[in-house]
Amino acid sequence: MITSIFNKSKPINFIIVLFITVLAFLTARTHLMIEPLTTTFVAKQLAVFSICIVTILVFNFIITKNSLTQENNYEILLFSLFLLAIVQTTSNTNILVSNLFVLLGLRKIMSLRSQKNIKSKLFDAALCIAIASLFYFWSVLFFIAFLFSLIFYSDNNIRHWLIPFMGAATIFSIAVGVSVVVYDDFFEIFKSSRDVSYDFSSYNSTRYLVGITMLFSFGIWSSFFYLQSIKKKKKGLRASFKIVVIAAILSFVIILLAPQKNGSEFLFLFAPLAIIITNYIEIVEDKWFKEVFLAVLIIIPFVLLSL
Repeated sequence: MITSIFNKSKPINFIIVLFITVLAFLTARTHLMIEPLTTTFVAKQLAVFSICIVTILVFNFIITKNSLTQENNYEILLFSLFLLAIVQTTSNTNILVSNLFVLLGLRKIMSLRSQKNIKSKLFDAALCIAIASLFYFWSVLFFIAFLFSLIFYSDNNIRHWLIPFMGAATIFSIAVGVSVVVYDDFFEIFKSSRDVSYDFSSYNSTRYLVGITMLFSFGIWSSFFYLQSIKKKKKGLRASFKIVVIAAILSFVIILLAPQKNGSEFLFLFAPLAIIITNYIEIVEDKWFKEVFLAVLIIIPFVLLSL
């Protein structure tokens, strides 16, 4: 029943995803209900919610454009369910913006498979990742995706390897100029924390433990099948599927390094993980197992609301 709803792209699917996202967004803000509903407060929350919706739309566009899944909406359903499982991911505006620009950067990187306008795509992708790092420093790790993408596409043009650094330098120069004008200081704008923390005690609660266990258990299980399936994909698409794996690994590293472990850092992992799990759901032949697998992924986030 569940699979019959989402195995094809339908308008109702986006309505369901919107409902889940709204629920996650409101749940994360229950502590703000005591604040007066001023125009500024409402406008700010609407702006943050808009970032969540735009992120899902960009994510869906990336998948459709690069054929990362079949024509279904499992991936955006999973993305919204992950938001509900760890609602803190909708709270940190800087990470929300950073993740959005990371996705935009990955979109450009994956589009390199067409071998058209390579220089502009590399430059644009570098701009996006550089902007993302201004909002959350450790997203700078996604520059590693450039190296792998150029390796995957067997690009031996030295100029192509230099372009990402030029893009990053452009954003750095602009940021310094803005910092001088706005703050009268060269580096005030670069205040995103570069600290590292390995203190995971903040995850020591039932809600976090269950949510994180769900993500990693389903993600690791699906990854085994995902990695095996890459060699069965069309040759022109394999690089994009490999980049998803790289993005998942980099996202995991960010979680390990995050200076403030409040749950919001898991947002970077949601997109690649949703793609990996969706690909596994698509290859499952037993309908009853597919239904149970997806039902558990849906039920757990809603159960966590009561904890």
